[in-house]
Amino acid sequence: MRIVIAEDDALLREGLALLLRAESLDVVATAGDPNGFLEAIGVHKPDVAIVDVRMPPTHTDEGIVAAVEARRRQPDLAVLVLSAYVEQAFATELLSHGSSRLGYLLKERVGRVDEFLSALHRVADGGTAIDPDVVAQLLVRTRPDTRLDRLSPRERDVLALMAEGLGNAAIAERLFVTDGAVHKHIRSIFAKLDLAPTDRADRRVTAVLHFLEDANRRV
Repeated sequence: MRIVIAEDDALLREGLALLLRAESLDVVATAGDPNGFLEAIGVHKPDVAIVDVRMPPTHTDEGIVAAVEARRRQPDLAVLVLSAYVEQAFATELLSHGSSRLGYLLKERVGRVDEFLSALHRVADGGTAIDPDVVAQLLVRTRPDTRLDRLSPRERDVLALMAEGLGNAAIAERLFVTDGAVHKHIRSIFAKLDLAPTDRADRRVTAVLHFLEDANRRV
């Protein structure tokens, strides 16, 4: 796995690089600003980019803008975004450009090394990893008269874990239910969200996007 890190905090940037190299992962470049990051992407063609949301010069959304541009230039690039705070708009902005090979984690998750590495590998393998704290805050921002209100509490639990990027087996383990029960809940979620089978849409991804986008409209 070839990795580029974009983080303006030099201590965190070098700490991440040391952590990943200790896990025998190949950190091919690091950058402290968006321009340096995009240059490194062009030169090294990495498998994964780890990108801070807030970067110079304004420390607002430069990291997200650079991540979207990096994906435009290299569509198969996996991107794991790090943020100090829960910023739902940035999560949904990234996902709106395609949900595969994307992750959004709070920086505090890096200290939980096993969780961080699990999310990194999940994204590199083509999945999605949304921080549980982001999902939790989205869940409390609900209002009446939305399609999400059709879901039962258990179905909302399942959808929240889908948004974290977990597969059926992992969801079953987390909720202490069978794989069959998870499959049944997911079928019910699709039906209640009016997601009919189609060859042109991944219903699992569409359900998660609906969940994130619907919550983001309330921020």
